[in-house]
Amino acid sequence: MVTLTLWYPACRQAVQGGAGERESRPDHGARPHRPGPRLTMDAAYRESGICVLSQMPQGGRLPANSPPRVRFAVRIHQGGYSYEDLRKVWVEADRLGYYSASLYDLLNVPTLECWTTLSALAAETQRIRLVPLVLANLYRHPALLARMAATLDVISGGRLELGIGAGGGETDHQASGLSFPSTRVRVAILEEAVEVITRLWSGRPVSFEGHYYRLENAVCDPVPLQKPRPPVLIGGHGERHLLGAVARHADIANMRFDMSLEDHRKARRVLEGHCLEVGRDPSEIDVSHNATVLIARDQTSLDAMLSQAAAGRRSLGNAIVGTPDQCTAQLRRYVDAGTSYFFLLFPHPIDLGQLRLFAQRVMPLFSD
Repeated sequence: MVTLTLWYPACRQAVQGGAGERESRPDHGARPHRPGPRLTMDAAYRESGICVLSQMPQGGRLPANSPPRVRFAVRIHQGGYSYEDLRKVWVEADRLGYYSASLYDLLNVPTLECWTTLSALAAETQRIRLVPLVLANLYRHPALLARMAATLDVISGGRLELGIGAGGGETDHQASGLSFPSTRVRVAILEEAVEVITRLWSGRPVSFEGHYYRLENAVCDPVPLQKPRPPVLIGGHGERHLLGAVARHADIANMRFDMSLEDHRKARRVLEGHCLEVGRDPSEIDVSHNATVLIARDQTSLDAMLSQAAAGRRSLGNAIVGTPDQCTAQLRRYVDAGTSYFFLLFPHPIDLGQLRLFAQRVMPLFSD
């Protein structure tokens, strides 16, 4: 084993809370934000600091020193894929330099299970970051999920981004015998779960007594490789409840598909209001964008793709559609408006030619 010291942005601050203390939750409402030392991933990337990665295996993989200014993820809905076909997409996305890739988390559909598959793909790839988009919180107890996430972060060389949500699929939960309370209650449960997970990642014993979860001197060992911790992405729909949870707990927000610029502006205003209530700088939160993408080398090829999409009655409102130059111009509008993290959904099943075309002709134009 070796200990490596890296220049890694603003990793000087420690994770707060969880040192063997018990906290009581007297009500079901929103909890006040606690001021104090807190490192958010987006703010951290803009500062300089030293991060120590301890107990890294010889020859192990390290995360990049800092993320690119604009990041592109391959969003994959793995239903219908064999593992071998899925592996080919992930390995190629890794080779092409995509920042991350994601899988969805559903129980009652014919699909490879999210977390098991992410763990396998971590061993197949070298650099690409691993994003469950998003985990349904009620599927897994947060003490277990904290350990699962820490383990995946360790074995992947520090490449996990923990995407989690309140769970939006009622039939999916009910088919598996899981309760599905109201949105307000599910978001309250989610907030407790994220607090439990991030406290456990400190490595110190955690005692916690909330409305939904109770821990007694619980420990997560090993802790995640990333310092101070892996980024937390909270995803889903709903401005009233979910964006409040984002303001209190998330480093990255992920909302619905193909939002317009005006949709983004409205969501940011709501998020800013929630941040004001809890005393948080909204610039600390990276609001990502889910984009359907159709890219073709030339107009003739694009017309053929559009005809196919029309035959399948596929909606392309606010999607990123066109030749590389056209796609670049459309993405530039979002970047200029402040979006820097894009989750790209290519047509299913993903054509590796489109994956390569986007990586070779569009991504370099957004590099620093």
